[in-house]
Amino acid sequence: MERTTAHAPGTAARPSAPQVPDAERLRRWRMVLGADGADSTGRALTGRDAAMDGALEALYGGGAAKKPGGRGTGGRSAGLGASAPSVARWLGDIRTYFPSSVVQVMQRDAIDRLGLANLLLEPEMLEAVEADVHLVGTLLSLNKAMPETTKETARAVVRRVVEDLEKRLASRTRATLTGALDRSARTGRPRHRDIDWNRTVRANLKNYLPLPGEGGAPPGGTIVPERLVGYGRASRSKKDVVLCIDQSGSMAASVVHASVFGAVLASMRTLSTRLVVFDTAVVDLTDRLDDPVDVLFGIQLGGGTDINRALAYCQSRISRPADTVVVLISDLYEGGIRDEMIKRVAAMKTSGVQFVTLLALSDEGAPAYDHEHAAALGALGVPAFACTPDLFPDVMAAAIEKRPLPVPDEEVQR
Repeated sequence: MERTTAHAPGTAARPSAPQVPDAERLRRWRMVLGADGADSTGRALTGRDAAMDGALEALYGGGAAKKPGGRGTGGRSAGLGASAPSVARWLGDIRTYFPSSVVQVMQRDAIDRLGLANLLLEPEMLEAVEADVHLVGTLLSLNKAMPETTKETARAVVRRVVEDLEKRLASRTRATLTGALDRSARTGRPRHRDIDWNRTVRANLKNYLPLPGEGGAPPGGTIVPERLVGYGRASRSKKDVVLCIDQSGSMAASVVHASVFGAVLASMRTLSTRLVVFDTAVVDLTDRLDDPVDVLFGIQLGGGTDINRALAYCQSRISRPADTVVVLISDLYEGGIRDEMIKRVAAMKTSGVQFVTLLALSDEGAPAYDHEHAAALGALGVPAFACTPDLFPDVMAAAIEKRPLPVPDEEVQR
């Protein structure tokens, strides 16, 4: 039944919210509650609804959930078991019934709740999954345990994700940083061949002198270039970028994005890019930057963390501090010498290095991080904040131009 509401004379009735039929409401509650809620709703599922419910029940039903938040409370086990064929069928089902974003969440839950990581070592399983950044992180953590027959399939999965990220991020990154490099290299005393005539004309429009026409010609004018605008020589404008990446397991998504950005930056001739990854050891992967997939398979997620040792290595490779940007991507949980780490950052800042600390480089929301270390860096004028991939080009442009960084949330750095 539709409900009628009174309204003041002479005014239009305000449209009421769409009414959901009781049958549809029960159907939705039945899908939310799962099989254990069937009796309370009195609603039986058929056809597509039953198939969707079966896919959800296999993952979240009964005793399947190893973590809080499962759909049921019974003692029975999950419907997927440890069978690769049944999991492959389930992966096909969820792609049929749910959008890609939901599929990726369900895959991550299946890996976490049901211990399916080992099944990803099988080529047939890898071909069935929906590839995303989180899956890449899982594959990288399994890299050493992966049989040779699986590695080529895993590389193909990782390459799909990397290529998708490059398509989304590369063009804007190059455009943003090219503009920043041009502006940072601008000079008021350029050589003749380095003059930027477009900017010079715009800067001197106020010096326009009108001239009368001669011999019946229309009047014209000239611009007196009191101030020349141009670019420094290429050797002056080139910047050094050092990406120093924490490869602990919690940083998996950041490692994937940073590797893609490293490859994009390395492709720019006006930048000299170095990529360093670390746990308790330090590995320089600069020679692999032409292929981010090679970079990722050179990374071993997990282990401890020694940020001080990694920064010591990066510091030793800096030859032009005033033209160098160091980007530390880490949650700042330091297993090394904390005071030495802070002193090393301070020394680099004093020498003229632009130092940036990213607590995460991902779309995963607010990260877990060491607040004390973040505050200590903030006191040095090095804000520590989480950064999305879309914001990263703007952060790098600001660092290159030596202007304040576009920190998205001041609370994060505190």
